[in-house]
Amino acid sequence: MKIALVDSGIGLLAAAAAVRRLRPDADLVLSSDPDSMPWGPRTPEDVSAHAVAAAEAAAAHRPDALVVACNTASVHALPALRERFEPGLPVIGTVPAIKPAAAAGGHVAIWATPATTGSAYQRRLIADFAGGTPVTEVPCPGLADAVQWDQPAVVADAIAAAAARTPDTVTAVVLGCTHYELVGDAIRTALESSGTGPLTLHGSAPAVAAQALRRLGLAPDPAAPATGTLTVLLSGRAEPLPAAALSYAQGRLLAPVAAGH
Repeated sequence: MKIALVDSGIGLLAAAAAVRRLRPDADLVLSSDPDSMPWGPRTPEDVSAHAVAAAEAAAAHRPDALVVACNTASVHALPALRERFEPGLPVIGTVPAIKPAAAAGGHVAIWATPATTGSAYQRRLIADFAGGTPVTEVPCPGLADAVQWDQPAVVADAIAAAAARTPDTVTAVVLGCTHYELVGDAIRTALESSGTGPLTLHGSAPAVAAQALRRLGLAPDPAAPATGTLTVLLSGRAEPLPAAALSYAQGRLLAPVAAGH
C-alpha cells in the first residue's frame, strides 16, 4: 500500500510517523510546499490552489490514499481536493481533536495559529463537539514557522507566550496545528511548569492515520516487516528528508527508511 500526505511543511511528519507505527510496510509519499509556506495568511482560494498542486505532485506517484495533514488546508481545500481526486483516490482531512478532548470533561484549551483561532470554522467545531465543556482558544503566533525552520529558541519563546495565555485550570490541550505535534513534549513541560496541573495533549495524527487505513480497508499491523519506502517532494521536487525534520522524533523515525531510498 502507498499513502501520500500533503502539508505546507513538515507538520505532516506527525501523521506520517503515526502511519509508519501502524503499518511499517506502508510506502509513504510526503508532499510539502516550503517554497510557498506559510499557507495560513493566504486567501482560502490561494490555500486551495497550493494544496491541490501539492496533492497533484503526490498523486503522480500513484498512492492508494491521500491524507491532508494540515489543518489550514483541511479547512479551505478539502472540497476541491475531493472533487479532484475522489472516488478514485480517497482523501482524508485533519480536524482538531476537540471532540475527544471535550468528552473527557474538564477545561479544554485549543492551541492554534492566529488565523485559525477565533475563526468561524473553529467556533463551529467547538459548538458542535464541546457541548457545555469550557473551552479557551489560545493563539500561538510564530510557533508553526519556528517549528518548520528548526529554531529552538523561537519555539521556546512562542510556547512560553502561549502557556502564559493558557488558564491554570486547563486539563486538556488540543493541538490545532499539525506542526505543534512535533513539539508536544515541550508544550506539556511549559504548561505544567507554569502551574497547570497534569494534563492531556490531544493531537490529530493517530486518528488521521487510523482513518487512512480504514478508508483502505486495512487493519493496523505494527509488527509488519519494515519494508515501507519514503518519497519526499518539496514543492514538487524529489528531495531528501529536510534536515530540520531530523530535529523531531517523528522525523527520526522516518529517517532510516529515507536513507535507503
